[in-house]
Amino acid sequence: MADAVIIQTAARRRRLANLFANPKVLFGGGFILLLVVLAIFAPWVAPKDPLEQDLMLGTLPPAGFPGAEPGYYLGTDDLGRDVLSRLIYGSRVALTVAFVAASLAALVGAMLGLLAGWYGGWVDAVVSRLVDIWMAFPPVLLSILLVAILGSGVHSVIAAIVIIDWTRFCRVVRAETMAQASMDYVTAARTIGFSRFTILMREILPNVAPVLIALVSLEMGIAVIVEAILSFVGLSVASDIPTWGGMIAQGRQIIHHGWWVLAFPLFMLFATVLAFNQLGDGLRRAIDPVMRR
Repeated sequence: MADAVIIQTAARRRRLANLFANPKVLFGGGFILLLVVLAIFAPWVAPKDPLEQDLMLGTLPPAGFPGAEPGYYLGTDDLGRDVLSRLIYGSRVALTVAFVAASLAALVGAMLGLLAGWYGGWVDAVVSRLVDIWMAFPPVLLSILLVAILGSGVHSVIAAIVIIDWTRFCRVVRAETMAQASMDYVTAARTIGFSRFTILMREILPNVAPVLIALVSLEMGIAVIVEAILSFVGLSVASDIPTWGGMIAQGRQIIHHGWWVLAFPLFMLFATVLAFNQLGDGLRRAIDPVMRR
């Protein structure tokens, strides 16, 4: 028994070492962790009040450029609000939508995908037809329509993303479940006498998990983009709450004399989506035993 515990502990340490040795995990996870810390401690980290306006300080350039003012490291927008502070507070909305919407979409989609891929028959037929109908609608237009119906707010944005993107998880998990169902270990579990539901939960689900983890990270990046699009058109949270999409919409109007108002939120949006994608790919390569070979 002691030897088995030692072997399991050593195996876990090797997996952790492989995980943290992956540069994609280090880059993606490190950047996301930094964003999470900034979002949580925004009231103490942000140098200014993100809603404080001073028209006399409108469109100040970032530090290092002619005309910059001390304390405004990334400049100000046309209303004199600090760009850096608004970026930090905007990460709160982006990360909230990313984590909650992706988790709920994964839960719904993975559950239906597992049931459809494992039980087949009429269950698979119903779920597959539902997915086909759902995916016939353009996702961005459908999300805008749903938020317009549900009303603005973080909860409405999350609900719209979950309603639209559960199909992404359902299709992938269904295909992976069907592939795993034909493996020898499933046949062995049936021979031992495990019930179908037990095989699904104890045998198939752990082998589908690496694909699901990568897809969740990818979905988080997509959720950030969707929230930014809805903020850009004014259908996300209230206008007095800083969002990256709202900053991009504002910066687009003053790009000729305040390029930084547009450039910095665009950079944050790009870097966050890239970090989520890299983290998902790195986690899958580190967790999936097939890809490690």
